[in-house]
Amino acid sequence: MYLRGLLLPGERKSIEPLAERVAPGHEQELRHFVSESDWDDEAVEAVLLDKADTLVGGVDSFLIIDDTALPKKGTESVGVAHQYCGALGKQANCQSLVSLTLAKDDVPVPLSLPLYLPEAWAKDTERREKAGVPESVVFREKWRIALDEVKRLKKAGVRFGTVLADAGYGVCGELRNELSSLDLLWAVGVLTNQRAYPAHATVRMPRPSLRGGQPRKHPIATHVVRKAADIIEALGKSAFRSVTWRNGTKGPLRARFAACRVRLTDGEKAAGGKGLPGPEVWLICEQRADERRYYVANHPAHANLRDLAAVIKARWSCEQVHQQLKEELGLDHFEGRSWRGLHHHALLAMVAFTFLQQERLLENKSAA
Repeated sequence: MYLRGLLLPGERKSIEPLAERVAPGHEQELRHFVSESDWDDEAVEAVLLDKADTLVGGVDSFLIIDDTALPKKGTESVGVAHQYCGALGKQANCQSLVSLTLAKDDVPVPLSLPLYLPEAWAKDTERREKAGVPESVVFREKWRIALDEVKRLKKAGVRFGTVLADAGYGVCGELRNELSSLDLLWAVGVLTNQRAYPAHATVRMPRPSLRGGQPRKHPIATHVVRKAADIIEALGKSAFRSVTWRNGTKGPLRARFAACRVRLTDGEKAAGGKGLPGPEVWLICEQRADERRYYVANHPAHANLRDLAAVIKARWSCEQVHQQLKEELGLDHFEGRSWRGLHHHALLAMVAFTFLQQERLLENKSAA
């Protein structure tokens, strides 16, 4: 009944209007089911992951890391805080969910929407108890939540070849290193001031001081570290090429890109905590009319610019997921305040989305 209420048309999909449409007189039962009942959500999630993998899993699939915000007026809903709200484009009262989406051929399926619990919430025993936050849940940065989910999904058998993320996650060197240690390809956004060394940079021990004294113990880089924006600027305008990565509904999708090989500051730490050159990766710049955007990817040196651009652009399908989860399936309509209720609602919204995606794919297959 709850899933039916999410799937059917209706402006609001909070409990009361949902119950009126699919189960008149049974509002309390539906409320108890989603907010309080201790049903086995792990078993439901296992079916969701299996179905998602069947639909779009594979070595050529992408696992997209992002987050999505649910605006809230009150202060009692679990995890609500004054933080950046993408839905409003500014700082506002909201809940923030870390999002992991599996996608292939521009067909996305949501896999996981864990709540980011702000540090103030994590330390507030009274609020935790009132909202039913499990004792095992502690404060974790969003990138750590995302990394744990990547490991969990991989362990569950979900197949994907490349992890994608925007600069909110891509700036974290620890995340990049951890993904590499899992033998995963990744392509993530970075900021203009991302530091990098030339691809041929190495490390060496400092030469002895002419004044004598103790030998230095920490290695140094052989080349100067520079900002990503400066590295791309030094390539010159001729380095940018118009790239078409696929055909869209309104014609070819193209933009201007430039790329070069670099070493990020992801290596061992030198004296003073300065990062030494890490493994060789691609630094990619997308030229827009009024701005440049920067990305890094650990794809092989023989990767071509078109393939790199296509990988970077595959990340945007997660925005389609967030939009449809909210506009069609009422992800942001939930009015309960508990940890369990929010995660039950999010899981069922993802199940409903996956069902719709399956039906769309079947319909397209039949039409073909």
